[in-house]
Amino acid sequence: MPTTQPVRKIIIFWLPLAATWLMMSIEGPILAALIARLAEPEFNLAAYGVAFSFALIIEAPVIMIISASTALVKNYDSFIKLRNFTFLLNAIITLLMLVFLIPQVFFFIAEDLINLPHNVARLTHTATIILIPWPGAIGYRRFYHGILIRSDLTKRVALGSVIRIATMGSTAFILFIFTDISGVILGASSLSAAVIMEAIVSRIMANDSVNKIKTNYDNLHEPLTYKKIYYFYYPLALTSLIGLGVQPLITFFIGQSRMALESLAVLPVVTSFVFIFRALGLSYQDVVIALMGESKAAFLSLKKFAVILGILLTFALSFVAFTPLSAIWFGVVSGLPTNLTSFSRLPLMIMAIFPALTLLISFQRGILVNRNNTKPITLATILEFSVIVIFLFLFIKVFALAGAIAGTAALVFGRISSNIYLTFPTIKAVRNNTASNQNGK
Repeated sequence: MPTTQPVRKIIIFWLPLAATWLMMSIEGPILAALIARLAEPEFNLAAYGVAFSFALIIEAPVIMIISASTALVKNYDSFIKLRNFTFLLNAIITLLMLVFLIPQVFFFIAEDLINLPHNVARLTHTATIILIPWPGAIGYRRFYHGILIRSDLTKRVALGSVIRIATMGSTAFILFIFTDISGVILGASSLSAAVIMEAIVSRIMANDSVNKIKTNYDNLHEPLTYKKIYYFYYPLALTSLIGLGVQPLITFFIGQSRMALESLAVLPVVTSFVFIFRALGLSYQDVVIALMGESKAAFLSLKKFAVILGILLTFALSFVAFTPLSAIWFGVVSGLPTNLTSFSRLPLMIMAIFPALTLLISFQRGILVNRNNTKPITLATILEFSVIVIFLFLFIKVFALAGAIAGTAALVFGRISSNIYLTFPTIKAVRNNTASNQNGK
């Protein structure tokens, strides 16, 4: 990789990845809008949000495979070992999902622990069964996305997302028009079809890169062992697990909050809209991993771009949140009833700063992964999780805030704490690398 990265090159490299995340981010609003227009929207939106949060936490261990693949696959031997590691991880999490779906286990968690109404829990169970292929397909395609990113083929990653969105949209609209199934089943079926299709096309599009890797037996790099993969990856997997574990935790607290059903219904609509803006920041982590290089100039270029993008995204979301545009989005586009449209405005305002915080943490994590220093990422996520728990308890149990307001506020405070914690190891990693590079010269 080159040691300096002009902003123009960063933009060219980032845009396809940003488009990929942006296309993924519109899945939620599209499905929520369709579910809101079917029978019993409050129950089905709540069940969809809970089922999706369950699926996210189950897939959490494979989320960072894309970063591992981008950073670690350097020859055929490392490709085979990381692929085997990914397949084993996929098998384990799919087995765990099957155990979770045993009725006695599932309904104990959903009704006794989270306190979901029985009809919401029943719909959630059906939707989660439909999402069984989700974690394995995600792990498979993120492994090959890392291969494509390392090969500077980010446009193919974006193309895979186009196919995913087309599959999701066509499945959803066919079910919406030609069947009378419940909204949550429509949403889960569309998501499963989409990720399976994207996994297939990702492997096909990575075929050229894989063939080149098969001819690369160079011994210039230190051999990659399963032990090294484990020690590199487990902090990243733990980070995702803890981070995504926040969703069921928030669901648990909201289930015991004031205006619980309304909060469970609007929260997936609010967070999916915010995710549209966050997605452009999430995509930046793999850009930093791939383009960081060895010089201070590369760091400064990447930092400059991150600052500009963070400001623009936060301004754009704030413009919607604090103007009548929010009512248009929630009421007209998302199709929420009037009472839920009004209720959604304050949670959206609270999360207006989240795109900038996401951009910052993607930048920080990208630098640390690039430097093979993944432990601080896990510690920061543990801190974020803890802060979220504390604020959820205070906001719901002490101050009796409505669940959606308490949840979004806790998310913001948690992310700020993580950003602050990662500031110091990130600066240290940049300084140490610059110093060692100068000494090498």
